[in-house]
Amino acid sequence: MSLDVDHPPDPPTLEETDPNRYEDAEVVGDTDYKRDELEELLAAGAWAEAFETWTAETDLDEDAYGVMRDLALFERFDFFWDAFADRVGYHAPGLPEDWQERDLHPELSSWETVSGINAALAELGDTVSRTLKADYVDWETEYEAPDDLPDFE
Repeated sequence: MSLDVDHPPDPPTLEETDPNRYEDAEVVGDTDYKRDELEELLAAGAWAEAFETWTAETDLDEDAYGVMRDLALFERFDFFWDAFADRVGYHAPGLPEDWQERDLHPELSSWETVSGINAALAELGDTVSRTLKADYVDWETEYEAPDDLPDFE
């Protein structure tokens, strides 16, 4: 199944945030998260390319996509360089567990829709992260092993 979208939303603006504050991320070592560089790469085509790949593969329907767009969820993504893991890390936004009490959107009426949106956001984040690393990021991580590693000879 695919999602028919005329054009992708604008790429997110990446703000200086410590990714360790997210429950789903743990970054050790270098704190140069290269957000400015990643933001430029997103604007240069990585976001649009990944978004196109994601829309071709997602099971999300147009109504759920409309909710995501209305709630400005695409703008709340975060991408950062994780030098230790030599990868582009990401944090995907999501709908909270108390979505019913908050009355977030008139089209939200089931846990199935909320779960589908949250899963689709995670899939988009992963797709963008992989696209950035595979096709756009051209810097290398300079890994320095700690002095206290055992000698396995």
